[in-house]
Amino acid sequence: MSGDWKTIGEAAAAVLTTERARAKAETARAVAAAWRAGKLKDDYNVRPPNRPARPPQPQLLAPGDMPKRRKGGSESNKRALLHAVAHIELNAIDLAFDIIARFGEYMPKTFTDDWIQVGDDEARHFALLSARLKAHDSFYGDLPAHDGLWQSAEDTKDSLPARLAIVPMVLEARGLDVTPKMVEQFKRNGDPTSAEVLQTIYEEEVAHVAAGTRWFKYLAKKGELDADAWFKELVQEYFNGHLKRPFNKPARTRAGMPPSFYEPLAEMLEAE
Repeated sequence: MSGDWKTIGEAAAAVLTTERARAKAETARAVAAAWRAGKLKDDYNVRPPNRPARPPQPQLLAPGDMPKRRKGGSESNKRALLHAVAHIELNAIDLAFDIIARFGEYMPKTFTDDWIQVGDDEARHFALLSARLKAHDSFYGDLPAHDGLWQSAEDTKDSLPARLAIVPMVLEARGLDVTPKMVEQFKRNGDPTSAEVLQTIYEEEVAHVAAGTRWFKYLAKKGELDADAWFKELVQEYFNGHLKRPFNKPARTRAGMPPSFYEPLAEMLEAE
């Protein structure tokens, strides 16, 4: 899929305003290819929508209204887990192109380069998960999904440091904590192919968290602020929830986040 986009602003908006999930992923990959080929001007002339277009299905519910998944290796549990991760990856496509469209004009070109890579990866992840859902006689939209994922984007739409702190450094970092257990679960339950897909996503998400952390530290240095302390302030202001243990400290450290960023913060949030 390709478009007649002239600028990265137009192209990013095209991803965000594409409704069908598969088409959104294909558009994201086409935009990434066009950017790398030098076909798009470094111009942010189109403002992103406050909320990206979404397909009619899945039904979006409040997080507290989501059906509880039972533990185990049944087909229904496998489908539910793959569907939940696919939903996260679809949101991640929009998050990557929203951060480009919303904040790219204020940052070095390498900022857009990084988030183009992230958006391209997320689109590929969604395609891999869609294939696994098909292998389990399901598809994206077959099950309900929670609508809390975009709330963090709306809450941070006017603040790049807050967006970086909450989305890659809190939400995506949480993925680093939980994905290894999902990989082992699929292995135990006789689905090595899905386990391999999740392992690929896990490895690439380390780089995504690293990109968010690196640009957060860039802004902190530019503003002559202590990145560690600033991160804690922003999370307390913008994040409604707790940081859940256990933390995957090796993966977080690889992504540039030492325990000093999140261990004291987890205790502070628990105390509130």
